[in-house]
Amino acid sequence: MRNFQARNNLRAMKQGDFVFFYHSVSEKQVVGIAKVHKESYPDPTASEGDWCCVDLVPQKPLVKPVTLEIIRSDKELKEMKLVKQSRLSVMPLTASQFRRVLKLGKTKAP
Repeated sequence: MRNFQARNNLRAMKQGDFVFFYHSVSEKQVVGIAKVHKESYPDPTASEGDWCCVDLVPQKPLVKPVTLEIIRSDKELKEMKLVKQSRLSVMPLTASQFRRVLKLGKTKAP
């Protein structure tokens, strides 16, 4: 990805943080949980610019995927950055937003 806001969000991730895996192209839904294994480092695929990446380890799938439509219609998630910037590939969530997505996905935290 080559987006400055997403890059800055990647840089803010810490080892051990949990993240959601979101299918952004066709399905537009949260499908699983991963954990940050290695914090931000220079993206080896970038030929120019100051881009970075993180290493993630899959943890588990959500029992029930949470679609963008569900997120948009949920009053607890209406302030989630995904609702306002659906093309942004990496974004922070509040702890309550994370818990709400888990609940909607019928999944317990890892």
